[in-house]
Amino acid sequence: MTWAPGDLQPRPAAAPRLDMLKAQTRTELTLTLRNSEQVLLTLVIPIVLLVLLTTLTVVDVPGRRVDFFVPGIMALAVMSSAFTGQAIATGFDREYGVLKRLGATPLPRSVLLLAKTLSTLTVELLQLVVIAGVGLALGWQPHGNVLSFLAVLALGTAAFSGLGLLLGGTLRGFQSLAVANLLWFALLLAGGIVFPLSTYGGGQQLLQLLPSAALSDGLRVVLQQGDLPLGDLACLGAWAIASLAAAAKAFRWE
Repeated sequence: MTWAPGDLQPRPAAAPRLDMLKAQTRTELTLTLRNSEQVLLTLVIPIVLLVLLTTLTVVDVPGRRVDFFVPGIMALAVMSSAFTGQAIATGFDREYGVLKRLGATPLPRSVLLLAKTLSTLTVELLQLVVIAGVGLALGWQPHGNVLSFLAVLALGTAAFSGLGLLLGGTLRGFQSLAVANLLWFALLLAGGIVFPLSTYGGGQQLLQLLPSAALSDGLRVVLQQGDLPLGDLACLGAWAIASLAAAAKAFRWE
């Protein structure tokens, strides 16, 4: 076999963006599933809350308790994984120099952010399957269609991922840990996940603009009534565009 001149000349170049995205998504997903604290935050706590809130009359809610809390806990799972988990993990990655090393590679910042979002979405699908299974065992009766559910889920994930990456990409590890947990608790209480927004009286209209309120309400509209929550989708879309754009601009590798 003969070789034509120039066949063995090196051609140094970055891998195609799609290949980089696949590899980085796989890496992010593996690291997340290996982290026991992440599993506790994203899976165990939401399931425990679902069982307790459904079986114990701690909070008065409209309608059947299980029908109110299953969509709410699904929203909490998305928020825990996409926002709190990402913010904390990204903040410590920056502090430990992981992102600095990635910044020295051809990996674009946009591909890194997208890979983290896709990894989070994969984890969320696992969470939602488990939560739905527990909900069905508790007597949950969902309605609606899959496409409407996925639309709300995708925009909610994008919105919270943007916020988490913005936080983790600008604050150091322990700072992002403190702020993310504080915001998680505030959004849990004021975002319609555990307490109906009507509990807050005149502040209800303002609280409806929170991403956690739009996500929990949107999931309830889809799963209880079978309708497409256009208002909640618009709110989540606005949060997604603003947060991801801010994260892409302000994100620091170190």
